[in-house]
Amino acid sequence: MRHQIDNELEALTTLLPPDIQDRLGQKGDKDELIEIVLDLGREPEARFLSESHILGSVEVSEQNIQYVVDRIGSFGADNRAGIERTLHRISAIRNRSNKIVGVTLRVGRAVYGTVKIIEDLVLTGKSVLLLGRPGVGKTTMLREVARVLADDAHRRVVVVDTSNEIAGDGDIPHRGIGRARRMQVPSPDQQHSVMIEAVENHMPEVIVIDEIGTELEANAARTIAERGVQLVATAHGNALENLILNPTLSDLVGGIQTVTLGDDEARRRRTQKTVLERQAPPTFDILVEIHGWSRVAVLPDVAAVVDRMLRGFPVTPELRTLDEDGEVERSRGHRSTSLTSRNGASMGRFESQPDFYFKRPNSDEPAPEPVDERPDGRDRPPRRILPYGVNRGKLQQVIKTSQAPVELVGEIEQADLLLTTKSYYRRRTQALRESEEKGKPVYVLRKNTTPQIQQFIRAISRDRATSPSQGSIDRAVEEAEEAAQRITGGEHQADLNPQGAYIRHLQHQIAEQHGFASSSMGREPSRRVVMSRR
Repeated sequence: MRHQIDNELEALTTLLPPDIQDRLGQKGDKDELIEIVLDLGREPEARFLSESHILGSVEVSEQNIQYVVDRIGSFGADNRAGIERTLHRISAIRNRSNKIVGVTLRVGRAVYGTVKIIEDLVLTGKSVLLLGRPGVGKTTMLREVARVLADDAHRRVVVVDTSNEIAGDGDIPHRGIGRARRMQVPSPDQQHSVMIEAVENHMPEVIVIDEIGTELEANAARTIAERGVQLVATAHGNALENLILNPTLSDLVGGIQTVTLGDDEARRRRTQKTVLERQAPPTFDILVEIHGWSRVAVLPDVAAVVDRMLRGFPVTPELRTLDEDGEVERSRGHRSTSLTSRNGASMGRFESQPDFYFKRPNSDEPAPEPVDERPDGRDRPPRRILPYGVNRGKLQQVIKTSQAPVELVGEIEQADLLLTTKSYYRRRTQALRESEEKGKPVYVLRKNTTPQIQQFIRAISRDRATSPSQGSIDRAVEEAEEAAQRITGGEHQADLNPQGAYIRHLQHQIAEQHGFASSSMGREPSRRVVMSRR
């Protein structure tokens, strides 16, 4: 789908001195023009989406800059000005004497059609927060949201416009926001008070805000949400993790607090005693990470996602892309997280997110012969490990200290399994391909550190009495896949057979790959995985 673009470019280019206008007309596609830069003593520059062009060899003079300033009027306290009833923005650079020595003329565009990718979300009436790096299109999408809610959904919409970014300069707002009303903010430090004023004086059903960035604005947003008004806002940050770890804005997603667990609870959770937990209900129900006009990641239940992240579970955002026919394509992503507070508290670690994981070999060859699985584990040969990219000295020291029944070998033919690291596994070297072709299990450490090596050795040693053969691993994986298919077919929950810790790790990962929730229930040796819908 081609977006309809209203750029009103002529209103901006007429601010330029005539000779610079002529040179600009000879350069590039104006539809891709981003900004024009005039700095005293340098050649003028036009910046496009893919490249920049120097507009001649004549340096910018004081008269050139004054020509532009005279046609703009006055700049505000934030050194910004605009052109009435357009979205263009002109910013000034001043010297130490407050004299203007440079201007940036940024092209503002109303792009119609960008909201389709999240239109169903904003029409639910729930509060939506848009995240993304500067320049990715947050404000453009926010402008479209205001228009759709006001014109198509017939909601009472008020836009709190701090720097006239959303509805342009002047007393009459740009047509890009439709019939939404616009409240201008005298200075950025007053945005929070105008947000509250909008609710108290104008009875909106929806408030649209660009760039929540201070604690006062975050508090005002919570106050508005608690009054039952829908919020649609933007904030800087690439992902939800940025907000969780930002002490100023974490309240937008519920706030984070440090909790000290009792000994029993810490053992039950299999985590350290000091952990992070969500403090309150989030201000925003839905979070959208904007990667581009036609590509976003959606987290539809912020409270549940934050809880999962703080407990160490990976999250599965909904990935949306808009194709050329205007259809929204949906898929599931997979993302693990690592969060640590300033005082050292960390998210809990659960079986679904171990420090090592298993890569099932893709091979048509028969699985290795099962290892003798006598309950007492006596008279069994040691587990033979081929380390690949793992610090051999650390590994030997851990084996020696723990007296684990493990032996290191130097050839893949002699090994029962191969142990590598995440960075090495990504390289897909000949040794790794050969191991998988031979049907050898491959275990991957997330980091090449002594604690994670210790965890791995403890895990395979703890389960030695019931050490899983390749056959038992295959059966357990097949059981988990069948359970996922039953839930897809309509069942709400599936209880799997009791397994050791390692196999439960695999079954948790399979549940996550299918987008289902999973937890371990019961006590050893009857502890089992329960898979269910989220």
